[in-house]
Amino acid sequence: MASTPQDTLFIAGAGIGGLTAAIALSRRARPVTVLEAAPALDPIGSGLQLSPNAIHVLRGLGLEEAVRRQAVAPEAIRVMSARTGKPIAEIPLGQTAETRYGAPYLVIHRGDLQQVLLNAARASAGIDLRLCTRVRDARQSADAVQVEVETDAGIDHLSGGALIGADGVWSNVRRRVMDLRQAVFSGRTAYRAVIPIEAVPAAWREATGLWLGPRAHVVHYPVSAGREFNIVALVAEDWQEESWSTPADTAALLARFASWPAECRDLLALPNRYLKWALCGMDPGTSWVNGRFALLGDAAHAMLPFAAQGAGMSIEDADALARAIDTTDHLPNALARYQATRQDRAESVLRLARSNDRVYHMAGPLALARDTVMKGLGGERLLARLDWLYGWRPPEGR
Repeated sequence: MASTPQDTLFIAGAGIGGLTAAIALSRRARPVTVLEAAPALDPIGSGLQLSPNAIHVLRGLGLEEAVRRQAVAPEAIRVMSARTGKPIAEIPLGQTAETRYGAPYLVIHRGDLQQVLLNAARASAGIDLRLCTRVRDARQSADAVQVEVETDAGIDHLSGGALIGADGVWSNVRRRVMDLRQAVFSGRTAYRAVIPIEAVPAAWREATGLWLGPRAHVVHYPVSAGREFNIVALVAEDWQEESWSTPADTAALLARFASWPAECRDLLALPNRYLKWALCGMDPGTSWVNGRFALLGDAAHAMLPFAAQGAGMSIEDADALARAIDTTDHLPNALARYQATRQDRAESVLRLARSNDRVYHMAGPLALARDTVMKGLGGERLLARLDWLYGWRPPEGR
């Protein structure tokens, strides 16, 4: 049966979640129009981590090999003490993770992952990607949505079956269309930089480093198939701006870490410039769905990056959304089923990220106790604690 305009599903946002959802829906012969405000999908951002739960979804979409070509599979997460400069624990990844979970643990530049998804979307039948198209507002009736968009040519009105807000932590769909509270500033700021891998000591080129210190921590790992190195410093700071790419004061950042171990300070001093963004999060329990409107990824459950699952949860959401819509032609029921399937798990990860925020940034005796517990557990048992997260797989079948 030929599709009609009312069958079209609108996705606001061509980020990781939005593109993955569009691809997953297109694989199920659902027509999708992706509405992206940016004039071009430039490779902005820094590195991100794709744990096995996300790779299983990408594998099901036929994208695993393309992702692997741009990624690195780190051998371990090396947890370091900012107090002593010594290792606390080494959590095995590499072949250990792939054997344990049936898929690899990868690190990748956000722009490289987005390009893989963009290539797949452009090659997929039934996906209409519209750049320079900003969702201004929308309304719904019993059997359709009407979306008001702003383009270079002016205001336009589109009609379809549903509107999915995959437009990130500062979601316009969440704020303007669904009239929900936005994510709240966490009191943390992230500083990011990407540098050539040749500038980095060889000891750090095949592992993920995680330095834990009072009111701050540092993460670094290779990206871009090992050609570049991603460094992120996360600090307690009272600064807020709705931007991913605000230039940072590098000297002021380095001064924050003046008392940290030399090995970490030397890594932080390698980039010539940093960009920064304010970390925002949402409280659990907020509805993601209202009839024919729904939210996905950060727009639904923005979380602090302290569980490295922002991209993973968006990818899982996309898979669950497509599966729910594939089961029925009644979209409000499908969207309600999508939320019921996803919300508990996403909010468990949100809580894990908040818990890690407290644990990572301990000081004094609490930090000493944390380090002692982690050393006592050892890397294998620390990894096993995350089996519930990394061991997730999409349901069998479509």
